[in-house]
Amino acid sequence: MAPLIPSSRWVADTAASCISGPRGGKVTVMGTRLYSVVIDCGDHVAQARWWAQTLRWTVVHVDDHEAAVEPSSASPHDLALVFVPVPEPKHGKNRIHLDLGSPTAQAHRDLVDQAQARGASAVDIGQKEVSWTVLADPEGNEFCVLAPDRRVEEPGALAAIVVDARRPAPLARFWAEAGGWRISCESHLVARLRHPERRRPTMDLVAVADPTSGKNRVHLDVAPDIDGEQRAEVERLVRLGARPVDIGQGDASWVVLADPEDNEFCVLSPR
Repeated sequence: MAPLIPSSRWVADTAASCISGPRGGKVTVMGTRLYSVVIDCGDHVAQARWWAQTLRWTVVHVDDHEAAVEPSSASPHDLALVFVPVPEPKHGKNRIHLDLGSPTAQAHRDLVDQAQARGASAVDIGQKEVSWTVLADPEGNEFCVLAPDRRVEEPGALAAIVVDARRPAPLARFWAEAGGWRISCESHLVARLRHPERRRPTMDLVAVADPTSGKNRVHLDVAPDIDGEQRAEVERLVRLGARPVDIGQGDASWVVLADPEDNEFCVLSPR
């Protein structure tokens, strides 16, 4: 995980907390599952193509309203990236960003160089001396290329979805219920969720001091399984601390909620 905060001490503390604070992989029966990461864009088609090339994924759908990118060998439970056009420009740092992995130091350098050659830029958000590289995609969305890790199978693999949180542990418990992933560690600094099959990416919630301000440019979608019921799942998530929000979605097939820290997310129809 790579927090977009300027704390070198955070790195050591996080590593220790993830070893000392596991919850044993406990999770309740899944009612909804984490389905996609949705990114607002000026040019959704160009963004989809850029990220497909960066991740070595495939653009699987394009229309006037969205473009979707999936792993080339996607299974039914793999996450998709979905890019949607919006008129508003980006303001400030995103509260959700992606971490990319690389197996070797050379692969790390190559990934950074290739991303920059295709329009990414190095950004300084106060990270100081850290082991990862902070970049922004062509529309300014921050992402991190993590330090080399030989467990990563190929350069550019999606390693983590990173969410800013004021209280990572309580928010992780909500998202374990909303997304169906298991909590593998938690502390006051960080909490990590893993897919039930322990595949990547992880979902890492990291402590930040700044509150949510305005609509998030990146959000998560969850969906019930095909035999589930959207309305029942919305009611369940509201009981767990979510609340309905109106962001101008109108009469849509999805329901927009905000999690306990006011991050918008959508509950899709069963699938």
